Amino acid sequence: MMRISVRSFGICIGFLALLAGTASAETLRRIEDSGTIRIGYRTDALPHSYEDASGRPQGYIIDLCREVVVAVQTELKPATVRAEFVRVTSQDRFEAVRDGRVDILCEASSITMARRSMVDFSIPTFVDGAGIAFRGKEITRFEDFAGRKVGVLAGTTTHDLLRTTLAALGIKTEIILANDHRSGIGNLIDGRIDSYFADRAILAYLYGRTDTNRNFRIGRQYFSYETYALALPRGDTEFRWLVDRTLAQLARDGRMAALASRNFSIASDRMLDALIAINSVPED
Repeated sequence: MMRISVRSFGICIGFLALLAGTASAETLRRIEDSGTIRIGYRTDALPHSYEDASGRPQGYIIDLCREVVVAVQTELKPATVRAEFVRVTSQDRFEAVRDGRVDILCEASSITMARRSMVDFSIPTFVDGAGIAFRGKEITRFEDFAGRKVGVLAGTTTHDLLRTTLAALGIKTEIILANDHRSGIGNLIDGRIDSYFADRAILAYLYGRTDTNRNFRIGRQYFSYETYALALPRGDTEFRWLVDRTLAQLARDGRMAALASRNFSIASDRMLDALIAINSVPED
C-alpha cells in the first residue's frame, strides 16, 4: 500500500510540474498566437499612467511598458505583436490581471503581500509614499486630520492606510472618496474637503499643472513609503523574466532615469536614484 501511495504521489508531482512548465510560458504563447499584448492602464494615475488630450495613454510607467512591448516583439520575432491598451480602474486592476483581461498592468501599483496572492510583480519601477495636499494649517501627522474632511482615492493603499490608521488612533474625521485624482484635487480647490491624501509624486504633479485657483499646498511629510512595480500573471516565470530583464537594461543604460526626468520634470530624486542603482542588475 505504501509503495502504491509513493508511486501515486510521484505521478502527481510530475503532473504538477508539467502544468507549471506549461503555465510558465502561457502569456508569451498567447501573445504570439493572438499577435497582441494587452496593457492595462489607468486614466487618472498621473504622471505614471493617464490619457492625454487625444485619448492616448501616456506616463512614466506607460513608457516603461512600451519598452517591454519592444522586448516582446524582439523575443517573438518574426511574429508581429501590437500593443492593445485596456482601461482599468483602481478597484478592478489586479483582478484584470488575475482573470486574464490584461497581460501586464502598467500604472502606479504598490507591492503588497495581499496583492502578491493574486498577481506577481516585476522588479520595482518607482518608490513613493503617501503625502497630503491641504488648505489652511499644515498637516504633519495623522492627529492633524481630527475634525477635518479628507479626500482619498477609493481602492488604493493610501485609502487603506488612512482608514485603518485613523481608526486605530481613534481620530474622528470625515473621509470623502474620490473617483479619480483630478476630481479629488477639484474638491480641495472648491473647498468641499480640507485635504487630499494620495501618493506624493501624483500630488506634486497635479499641483504643478493647476494653473488657476491654486489655493492649497503640498505637505513635506511622507506618511508611508511604497514601492511600485508592474503586475503580471501569477506563476508565469518566463514572461516575468523577460519583463525584469527589460527593466534592468533600462536602469543600466540610463533610460529609466531619463524617462522619469521627462515625465516628472525633475533632474534627480534620491530615492529614485537608489532604486535605479539597485535595479541595474548585470546581464551576465
